[in-house]
Amino acid sequence: MRFRALGPLEILDAGEWHAVRAPKWRVLLALLLSEADQVLSVDRIATELWGDDQPKTVGNQVHGYVSRLRKLLSDPDGQLLVTQAPGYKLRIEPQDTDLGRFMDLADRGRTEWRAGRPDEAAALLTDALALWRGSALQDVPATPLVQAEADRLNELRVCLQEDLAEINLLRGEHTRVATELSDLVTEHPLREHLRELQMLALYRQGRQAEALTAYTDLRDRLADELGVDPSPPLRRLHEQILRADGSLAPATPPRQDMDPASPVHQLPPDIPDFTAREEQLAAIAKVIAERSDSGPPPVAVVVGGPGVGKSTLAIHAAHTTTEEFPDGEFYLDLAGTSGEPRAAAVVLAEMLHALGITGVWLPDSLHARATLYRTLMARRRMLLVLDDAASADQVKPLLPSAGSCAVVVTSRTQLTDLPGAKHIDLDVFRPQEAHRLFTAIVGRDRVAAEPGDAKAIVRSCGYLPLAIRISGGKLAGRASWPLRVLRQRLANESKRLSELRVGELDVRASFGLSLRSLPSDVVRAFALLGHLGMRTFPGWVIGPLLDRADSDDVLDALLDANLLQLTDTDKACQPRYRLQGLLRTYALETAENYSVQTRQAAVARLLGAGLTMLKTAVDRLPPSLFEPLPGKAPRLELPPEAVGPVVAAPLDWLDAERGMLIGAVKMAAEWQMDEAAWEIAALTVSYYDIRSLHEDWKQSHELALKAVRANGNRRGEAVLLRGLAQVQIYRETFDEAVLNLGRSLALARDVADRRGEALAVSGLATVARIRGENDRALQLIQRSIDLASGDRNIEAQFHNGMAGIYLAQGRLDQAEASYGDALRLSRQHGDIHREAVVLREMSRLHCKKGATAQAMDCLRDALAVFEKLEDERCGAFTLMETGAVHLQRAESEEADKAFESAARLFISVGDHMEAAACRRRLTGHADAPADG
Repeated sequence: MRFRALGPLEILDAGEWHAVRAPKWRVLLALLLSEADQVLSVDRIATELWGDDQPKTVGNQVHGYVSRLRKLLSDPDGQLLVTQAPGYKLRIEPQDTDLGRFMDLADRGRTEWRAGRPDEAAALLTDALALWRGSALQDVPATPLVQAEADRLNELRVCLQEDLAEINLLRGEHTRVATELSDLVTEHPLREHLRELQMLALYRQGRQAEALTAYTDLRDRLADELGVDPSPPLRRLHEQILRADGSLAPATPPRQDMDPASPVHQLPPDIPDFTAREEQLAAIAKVIAERSDSGPPPVAVVVGGPGVGKSTLAIHAAHTTTEEFPDGEFYLDLAGTSGEPRAAAVVLAEMLHALGITGVWLPDSLHARATLYRTLMARRRMLLVLDDAASADQVKPLLPSAGSCAVVVTSRTQLTDLPGAKHIDLDVFRPQEAHRLFTAIVGRDRVAAEPGDAKAIVRSCGYLPLAIRISGGKLAGRASWPLRVLRQRLANESKRLSELRVGELDVRASFGLSLRSLPSDVVRAFALLGHLGMRTFPGWVIGPLLDRADSDDVLDALLDANLLQLTDTDKACQPRYRLQGLLRTYALETAENYSVQTRQAAVARLLGAGLTMLKTAVDRLPPSLFEPLPGKAPRLELPPEAVGPVVAAPLDWLDAERGMLIGAVKMAAEWQMDEAAWEIAALTVSYYDIRSLHEDWKQSHELALKAVRANGNRRGEAVLLRGLAQVQIYRETFDEAVLNLGRSLALARDVADRRGEALAVSGLATVARIRGENDRALQLIQRSIDLASGDRNIEAQFHNGMAGIYLAQGRLDQAEASYGDALRLSRQHGDIHREAVVLREMSRLHCKKGATAQAMDCLRDALAVFEKLEDERCGAFTLMETGAVHLQRAESEEADKAFESAARLFISVGDHMEAAACRRRLTGHADAPADG
């Protein structure tokens, strides 16, 4: 033995025990001993030594203390006190410390007690207690870890003193027990089990009055200090002593609980078709393997939503480790998801009964049962499976104190307040894992005969293990059914949950248990989130759905209950969530419990908040002619923390919400909110144009068109037809574009929207110009200018378009005049982006005149603006123009650099077609200016 911690901290040197002088050295040694043969990080050492007030040279100071401690230990080479990242490790065996010897003697003593040999047990426990020289770590400053370790060791000592007193009472040594307990009771005056043993010892000595006085003293102390009465077992013992109950005469209690040949085996049978979960099984095995007799029991908490197979995993994992626990296994259903979770006192009674404690020997109070339970478990090596826990408070009294045991808990709720527990998250299967389980239940031949139907079934089950087991069970019980029958039944989402039921297995009922104990706001949020579909979403959406400014508590409750899944963090640094497939179906069912008006109001608020966020993002993008004037859809303001990601990185936010944007249009259309539908679709066009997302653009407009037409919304239809025509222009389906622009023009005229008229006519001019009909294009663009009179923003663009037509006709003077008008209007309006676009287009005029230096000046100025505004798409077109000018000047190397830079920018905004055009010019060096 080299170290003593059961009293003042001492080390053995040259055959003599020596104290450790410096307080911080004592703390460091105590920390290393408490984590013996485990790496203690420098950060943790620093926190224990200095708390939050750490010195700047904390690493050097810790190293200095380690060096001094090595000198004390005669360990200059660090063979005992080892350096190992990220800190240090004291390499010792249990027999090197008095604590290790204490635990060994205690374990051996309790083994003898369990075997029915009280004399041998008493001798070993007496030797164990003789190692104590005071309180544990008595002279070590009380840092958090040191205090926790000292408290743990002192508690182990008192528990062992109680065990020894109980053994000596069984041996008839009542006088000795009464004498020894006198000092111990003085030290722990409120410890009821000590008083119970003291009273029994005094009574058996014939000192009835003193036994009753001991009870009175405890009763008065409990009333004065805690305001409570003694526990029922103590009150019962008091009554028995008052009437000199003959049952209190010395006797040996039932010993069946201590028969080493009768271990407890409560595990349900293992699951024969257990599938996958290799990673989680390994995690549980790792937790169990880390147990230490001198430490607390390791606890693995398997957490997951309803139906993911938590119990199945825990039972299977327990069966794989039974050989490590010779005293057996407890399996206890805590009924956490039932209407009445089982009380810890009831569960303790069940376990104590299994350990042989029955009748009058079973204490009445929770505290007394827990104390007796921990005492008995300290003599055993057992595995506990606590299934379906409601909370950490339900679990804590059931935890043994000895590290020779291990615990596996399952819960639908995160038990974050269970100290030291390792949480293992469980989700639905991966598709291939789901297919394996389905095949194991149904049979390989049937699956091989209808592989497509098998895949469709597990997909309809949302890869949820419970749903797959139910589906497989149905098919196994209907051998003549083709798989196609079940696939067709599950295809109807509204009836899917009703179909997923067989025997006592019921997906809907399983989901319902999770909602039973949740607050009403949390249930309502869960139900309304079903309307968002299968897309992921950010947490801020819950606020508008509930009409609450702050909904973090609701989000946390849904996450803790595993009804909502955190999937990842998006480009805008927003955590994203989703409802797993069948849970979303159940959410939609639950939503039917609320009135249509309630749901409609929630959807309207969500869309209003979405419009606010979308407008905030679009306002921070480069200006666009495609952005419409606001409609009448209501807006909803959001707290700054929700809008923050939009302001910080609008394009990243739009990229992250791309799926939600189309989903919002679809939701608005389904709820007949046509104004919101067309506004969201039209507002998003600026983003779609930058990213070249033409299919999204088309899909959103077609969805919104159905809604506005169904409600006779002519202004919305005019805007959407104009936007749809622009996609058709990009895709060169000009006949369709002209048709839609004509309809848009007529509708805009009907609703007196001159700006809409001007934009529709401008679109027709663009088609005419592309088709080479320049005279008609000029007429149309002039008409656009007339319609837009006073709207300098679009007027500048129309003049720029007119200049391009003049340039195509070779009418350079007229082109120069129109470019000048466009520049003047842009500058008057303060629109530097439009000014840069005009400068870029003017470069072509300068090239036509042979003034390539002026063209380069225009392009440099334009590029500088686009870079300042972070408009990569316009910057890419500007670089294409720059490359064309370099070619005109026979500067091939500079041209290649410009085209390559343009290609990279096009790729970054998702426009691979234009990127390819740039790359073609690298090899083909066409000398025509770039389109754009």
